[in-house]
Amino acid sequence: MKKEIIDYIRRNRVSTTEVADCLGKTGVLPGARPVNRGHFCVGEIYWIYAAYESNWYIHELIQDIPKDCIVLVEPFHCNERAMFGDLVSKYLLLYKQARSIVALGNLRDAPRLIKENWPIWCFGFSPVGCFNSQEKDIASEVKAQHRGMYDGAIAVCDDSGVVVVPKGNHNQEFYDKLEFIEQQEDTWYDCIDRRKWTTFDTICLKKYKNEAN
Repeated sequence: MKKEIIDYIRRNRVSTTEVADCLGKTGVLPGARPVNRGHFCVGEIYWIYAAYESNWYIHELIQDIPKDCIVLVEPFHCNERAMFGDLVSKYLLLYKQARSIVALGNLRDAPRLIKENWPIWCFGFSPVGCFNSQEKDIASEVKAQHRGMYDGAIAVCDDSGVVVVPKGNHNQEFYDKLEFIEQQEDTWYDCIDRRKWTTFDTICLKKYKNEAN
């Protein structure tokens, strides 16, 4: 069902706002903001990480990322250091053909990332980067927990931010919710634009339901 959900979101350009609504107004990755405006990406997450002010594990893990994935990079004990910048971004997006990058922390080389107009979401920027030496690794149970939470989940990214659809929602029920919210949006815009109803009558009272009865 995952493939069908990704395809539906992509074909209909279902926004992060609508996807979050389908998740009961949850799923957002707080702090993840687009580096460049106007990009829309949806795909399966491939989770990687940085640890203890080192990006050694990023360089190691990106060798094996699958094409068309959304690379989600999470820092552990990196103290606001930028995890990577232009070189890793170019490698991921051009040579490994990732759909986008979502960094749950800071990046560097902001002028270059903006100039290239790459589909990247991150928390912010810092000129101070991580070291590229192998340092202490995170605990195996932490690694397993976060990989289990993100790896294989669906990420939807647009100008509003990033929303993650957990693996437990990759089912027909969630697909039906996506279809419903798209139909509901069409109905609401018809009520506001064509019928000239108020937003109160449309969204709160849902008077259009009375017409259907």
